[in-house]
Amino acid sequence: MSVRPKIGVFSFSSCEGCQLQILNLEREIPAIAGLVELVNFREAMNKISDDYAIAFVEGSITREKEVAEVEAIRKQAKILVSLGACAHLGGVNSLKNPKPKEEWLKTVYKTTDVFTDTFETKRVSDVVKVDYDIPGCPIDKFEFVRTVFALLAGVAPRLPDKPVCAECRVKPNPCLVEDNELCLGSITRAGCGAICPTYGEECVACRGVLKDANIKGLTKILNDRGHSKTAINGKLELFNLLAKIEV
Repeated sequence: MSVRPKIGVFSFSSCEGCQLQILNLEREIPAIAGLVELVNFREAMNKISDDYAIAFVEGSITREKEVAEVEAIRKQAKILVSLGACAHLGGVNSLKNPKPKEEWLKTVYKTTDVFTDTFETKRVSDVVKVDYDIPGCPIDKFEFVRTVFALLAGVAPRLPDKPVCAECRVKPNPCLVEDNELCLGSITRAGCGAICPTYGEECVACRGVLKDANIKGLTKILNDRGHSKTAINGKLELFNLLAKIEV
């Protein structure tokens, strides 16, 4: 390419673990850097610019000032990609939403006179148009690479349309539901390599729920194995509260 497209990586309310995943691409970063110019990436550089074509946005929107900031990013970027569960779904930040604002602030900061412009958590897509998503908590770093290469080739990135269970079978992992664990892998979008079940942890749907997922079917199976609807909802809402999915 004679002119390398400029990419910005931006952060809002999050732990910035998804950006760290990008930095963990030790072998791949030189190839990416040869094709693009990074101009905003706080965890990697000091260079700041308002000139970029593609924006990757990590974190949910939780303050008034963040609305104006993400709107400015959207106005500049030809393509905007949500990066990780907080930006894509609202993430764990959204767990505060059912509680009064004063309660969140006092719980976290022991006072209510800080961050007075904070409000209920919003997904990036609740504020501006999002073109593509890279889901997960954190993202899969290789999915980031595939997304970048697809965008550079002018191809729309595609997310897997199968459940995490399919990846468990390939491993092969024992089924945690059959072991009476509250695992949401059968309704969750694949693409993480079933990393949690591989290490014996239940899937918590951090990559979002598949469009045609059989939620009622999974709920019945889990109910029959002793898990209440309250417990299932609690696990599902850890990352997907804003989706308002009913079991």
